[in-house]
Parts: sequence; C-alpha cells; structure tokens
Amino acid sequence: MAWVLLVVASLMELVWATALKESDGLTKLWPTVIGLTVAVLSVVVLSLSLRTLPVGTAYAIFVGLGAVGVALAGMFAFSESASPARLGFLALIVVGVVGLQLVEDS
Repeated sequence: MAWVLLVVASLMELVWATALKESDGLTKLWPTVIGLTVAVLSVVVLSLSLRTLPVGTAYAIFVGLGAVGVALAGMFAFSESASPARLGFLALIVVGVVGLQLVEDS
C-alpha cells in the first residue's frame, strides 16, 4: 500500500506543477488554489507512504516520477522540447526509479 501512496503522491506532483504553470505566477486564482492545495495533499500522501518506506528511497522515487511526469506534461500540453536526448535522460530517471524500487523490495 505504501508504494501505491507514493505513486499517487507523485502523480499529484504532476497536477500541482501544471496548475502552477497555468496560474501565471500565482496571478490567476483557480489554478493557484488548485496548485497549492494539491501540493499540500501531495506532501500529506507522501508522508503516509513514509510510515513504512525509507525516506531516501521514497523521496527519490517521488521526485523522479514527478519530474518525469511534469516533463512529459510540458511536452504534450505546452509544446516543450521532446528531443531524443531529453527523452533519453527521462528514460534514465525511470530506470533509476525502477531500480530503487527493486533494490528496496529485495
């Protein structure tokens, strides 16, 4: 269950980062409210996963999945670069996240 909570917290990071992008520097009310609310909820859900997961592993996975998710959202929603090099480095983050989970489970 802790792993599920960790993935949910990471997906919430995608939501709040995208909402803050849409807030235009915190000048638009609803994207700002959504972004800040989901950011707090994301940290709460992360803290629940930390009841059983080691903090170093959990936080690295949280940040890694969030970073990949936000980068992909930027590519699809905001026409940010999807160069082969960028995609390759994002793939390396995913490999690291999977590796951390495999090492932690063994």
